[in-house]
Amino acid sequence: MNFRLATGMGILGLLLSCGTALAGTLEGPLQIVVSKDLQELKVYDGGVVVATSRVSTGKAGHSTPTGIFSILEKKRTHFSNLYDSAPMPFMQRLTWSGIALHASNSVPAYPASHGCVRLPNDFAKTLFSLTRRGGHVLISDRAVEPRRIVHEALFRPATVLPETQLLSDADLRPGLLDDGTKSVEVAMTEPVAAVPEPAVQKSEQDPIRILVTRRGEREALIDLQRLLTELGYDAGAPDGLLGRQTIAAIKAFQAAEGLAEDGRVTPELSAAVYARAGKGAPPNGRMLVRQKFKPVLEAPVTIRDAETALGTHFLLARDVDSEKGTADWYGVTMENHLPQSTMTRLGITQAADAGAPDALAKTLSRIDIPADMRIRISAMLSEGASLSISDTGLGAETGNGTDFITLTRKAPLKADAAPVRKKNRKKASSVTAVR
Repeated sequence: MNFRLATGMGILGLLLSCGTALAGTLEGPLQIVVSKDLQELKVYDGGVVVATSRVSTGKAGHSTPTGIFSILEKKRTHFSNLYDSAPMPFMQRLTWSGIALHASNSVPAYPASHGCVRLPNDFAKTLFSLTRRGGHVLISDRAVEPRRIVHEALFRPATVLPETQLLSDADLRPGLLDDGTKSVEVAMTEPVAAVPEPAVQKSEQDPIRILVTRRGEREALIDLQRLLTELGYDAGAPDGLLGRQTIAAIKAFQAAEGLAEDGRVTPELSAAVYARAGKGAPPNGRMLVRQKFKPVLEAPVTIRDAETALGTHFLLARDVDSEKGTADWYGVTMENHLPQSTMTRLGITQAADAGAPDALAKTLSRIDIPADMRIRISAMLSEGASLSISDTGLGAETGNGTDFITLTRKAPLKADAAPVRKKNRKKASSVTAVR
């Protein structure tokens, strides 16, 4: 309550300073949306715009990336180590590779920075006082706005029943081995046969970050190695690498099952291994959870109609009431044009339609999360929890000390489209890439 009161008073000062009218009761957590086409930043309290500001994003050759970001670091005083120690006061870092929000004396109404998002000094100062590390910032080529989403697939706060093993009591084992993307996986000793409706209790904890995405080739191979070993075909360490020992294990399994002994990993092989192990169909999706910028949980999920892209979506939980077991979710669908090579690799034949009014609801309806895992997530749910959905998994910007960062791609220009040239634009004096 103290945080909400302080946030509301801070926004009041921001609104008065920037001339935006106060609309309703203001409570945190806030959400920041930057629209590159409008060169504008909006601050949302739920689905309500509570403040706006002009911005200046990256110019040609230094374009500001688009996607879903979190505030990773805040510094009132910061100087660039790339551009002659250029001052970047009230810096709020979005990526460790050098993108941030910060104050500037030069904020023209067009792209002029070296990649960062420049803000007017007064606005940047007040905004800095309102945000927290981990607060979400969306950067989009075209204006988007969060809308309240009601869907049965969305999580609501709950506690684990006594019969169900608590997340804190579960054995955790290392999952992925990628640099900067280590995660842990819950290893339950026994499957949950039936999941009754959980009771609810009041919960105060740091908000979790959830990512639902497609299962990559490496994750699929790690699971295949584990299952082969469980079946008596020693595939070596489950490292996601197709080495000689894994190939030998695959050939031995193929020989035993009367399959062609080629040692190749194919959908048919995976289906046969899962069937022999009594595991059903291989999962084609995964859900990862982070808290305090650290991985805490990973679980398989099933994506139905997998040939159609999920699209890129972001949802934020507001007004989480643990006593009533309710939460309001506000969602945004972002444009993200996948290259044909990526679609082919992921088995996608139908691109997502970000402009469809029911795009987010349709995507939520295609994701099946195991009931026992849903309860564990619900037990961790608190104010400001977020859910990202993306086809492309963990990008290069997601690593140590980050939440899930999802980068989006703009549709390529057509060959006959001529670039629009800006005339008589004054060259900006300050530089804005941050390191």
